[in-house]
Amino acid sequence: MATLFESQAPRPLADRLRPQTLSDVVGQDHLLKDGGSLARLLKAGRMASIILWGPPGTGKTTIARLLAEHTKLYYEPLSAVFSGVADLRKIFDAARKRREAGQGTLLFVDEIHRFNRSQQDSFLPYVEDGTVTLVGATTENPSFELNGALLSRCQVLVLRRLDDDALEALLHRAERTEGKKLPVGEDARESLRAMADGDGRAILNMAEQLLNLSGAKQIDTAELADIVARRAPLYDKSQEGHYNLISALHKSLRGSDTDAALYWLARMLTGGEDPHFICRRLVRFASEDVGLAEPDALPRAIAAWQAYERLGSPEGELMIAQLVIYLASAPKSNASYTAIKAAMRSAREYGSLMPPKHILNAPTRMMKDLGYGAGYEYDHDAEEGFSGQNYFPDEMPRERFYRPGERGYEREIAKRIEYWDKLRSKRQISDD
Repeated sequence: MATLFESQAPRPLADRLRPQTLSDVVGQDHLLKDGGSLARLLKAGRMASIILWGPPGTGKTTIARLLAEHTKLYYEPLSAVFSGVADLRKIFDAARKRREAGQGTLLFVDEIHRFNRSQQDSFLPYVEDGTVTLVGATTENPSFELNGALLSRCQVLVLRRLDDDALEALLHRAERTEGKKLPVGEDARESLRAMADGDGRAILNMAEQLLNLSGAKQIDTAELADIVARRAPLYDKSQEGHYNLISALHKSLRGSDTDAALYWLARMLTGGEDPHFICRRLVRFASEDVGLAEPDALPRAIAAWQAYERLGSPEGELMIAQLVIYLASAPKSNASYTAIKAAMRSAREYGSLMPPKHILNAPTRMMKDLGYGAGYEYDHDAEEGFSGQNYFPDEMPRERFYRPGERGYEREIAKRIEYWDKLRSKRQISDD
């Protein structure tokens, strides 16, 4: 319970506006409204252990506290950042005693992914026998960060970043609580929601700054950025955000959407991603997804990487942007990629077959006696510079791995392959 002095101390607006019931929580209707995962659990009268996964400022801590109140469980909050095994042992002992007295415990662990694997394992017996009902909160993908054994005993619930309507609802609450309107026009209000980037705590903190301004002057969009601190974009370049955004960039390039690809590139660069990582993936894309439909793509990708290395940021980022535009607008083909995969499958299937003897060199007398090199025809001496001999192993039928598409330069390659195929067929007929 708060002391007299604590109750009189100023509290941030975000703290004062914490929801008092689950129905007050905004932006998570898919969990809390009729038919939602949490609503079904509560309606059934049972509270299972859960993991709340979502971005900062979406209500994970608030939901955990309200679940404890709703289910009449003792609320035990814990931060994985500041706690260790000794703290866990005390909590489990206290929970066991409460259980013996008929009182259940809801153990809320904030940033649960910060616990190492052995610490996570310590939860298992207490979750399994019902000593505690675990509610873990994490901003990281649980499938990457939590033990499989712990995950199998919990239901993962995904919280969504707050949309425009939810953020606007929070602004209205702030205005009602403070008894005055925010000194911003509609455009600036829209910019304020965008600056919050889906974070409810962030938008309330920014609203508090604006509501505390003296004077009644209305603030426009240009002035807004000078007054409130923009929330840094949510991006962890070593975790899921890293993989999500590079996947978005890669697939936008593959889908030939130049503008979307530039957007995801900008998201990664503003989030602090290493441009060398982006360049490496673009080189891979040039080979894997553009391929021989545009043979110039690969040297251009390498040239852009080298240009970035020579110029650095921010000037070198223009070279990366130009490469993204070039790759997105280029014709696409994964024929080379599928060809080598098919060839690898055949290599595994047929094992260690010898090449036909006529294409083997014979540097020793013994090898000549064994027939190495016998019957080889030098293509440059053949009519049309093409002998048409077989170069596959004798025990393996000829296979077609590379199938060029009708896009970009591969049209020309297809014509060349068709030409060699006709000559090969002609040679086989004459041999028969």
